[in-house]
Amino acid sequence: MKQAVTSKKGSIKFSTLLGMVAFCAMSSMAMAQDGEAATGAFDWIRVAYPLGLGLAAFGSALGLGRAVGSAMEAMGRQPEAAGKIQTAMIIGCAFIEALTIYALISIFLAG
Repeated sequence: MKQAVTSKKGSIKFSTLLGMVAFCAMSSMAMAQDGEAATGAFDWIRVAYPLGLGLAAFGSALGLGRAVGSAMEAMGRQPEAAGKIQTAMIIGCAFIEALTIYALISIFLAG
């Protein structure tokens, strides 16, 4: 019974990932239409930027989840050090989010 639950969770994760990739691919194709029609050549930068932003957001979400989860586990094990752990976690989360925002801003600067 436990194996069936694990395979269902893996299936849900895979379908979510596949959906995000499909969404990023469709949005990049929609943005690339006017450039292709005007010059007759396909502009790969218009495809790469949305995919790169999607990967940056996905990696940021994984990193934040792991950082916060580990911090919560550490605070549960050592409640007396919770203040220091929480401060370090918030600073780390800010750096992770900053990288994602830089990826988003680079799209606007390049476009």
